[in-house]
Amino acid sequence: MARSPRFWRFLFWTMRYWPPFVGARIRVHATAPDLSSVEVRMPMRMWNSNFVGVHFGGSLYAMTDPFYMLLLMYHLGRGYVVWDKAAVIRFRSPGRELVRAVFELPPARVQQIRDAAASDPKGRHDAVFNIRVETLAGALIAEIEKTVYIKLKKSSDALA
Repeated sequence: MARSPRFWRFLFWTMRYWPPFVGARIRVHATAPDLSSVEVRMPMRMWNSNFVGVHFGGSLYAMTDPFYMLLLMYHLGRGYVVWDKAAVIRFRSPGRELVRAVFELPPARVQQIRDAAASDPKGRHDAVFNIRVETLAGALIAEIEKTVYIKLKKSSDALA
C-alpha cells in the first residue's frame, strides 16, 4: 500500500533534522498539497560559506540532491525502483544571500516517465531534470542537471 501525501509532507518537513541539512540550515519551505512541487531554501551562514564568503558549492548541491528522487518515489509508487543516478552542477554567480530551488513534477511528466519505462524492453528509464538555484529576486546562482534512474519492478518484487 502506498504511503499517504501526509506522510510525505511530514518527511519533507523533518528533513530539516537530516544531518547534511542541519549545518547548512536547508529547509523545505513549501510543498504543494498534491506533492507536485517542493520549494527548498537555504540562508547564507558561516557554516555554509566557503573561504571567499559565498555559498559553499557542496551546500548548494545538497539542497537539490534528494527531492526529485523522493517526489518520483511518491508519484510512481512501490511498483518502481527509483535511484539518483548522476548530477552535474554549474556555478553561474556567487551567492551571498538566501537562495531557493523549486522542484516541479506535473502529472504529465509523471505519465511520460511511466510510459517511457513501460515501453523499454527492460522497463528502465533515465529521467533528466534541470534545477535552478536562485536568490529570491531571481538571480541565477547555480544550475543542476539531475538524472534519476527508474525501473519497473518485476510483478513478484512489486508485492514486497
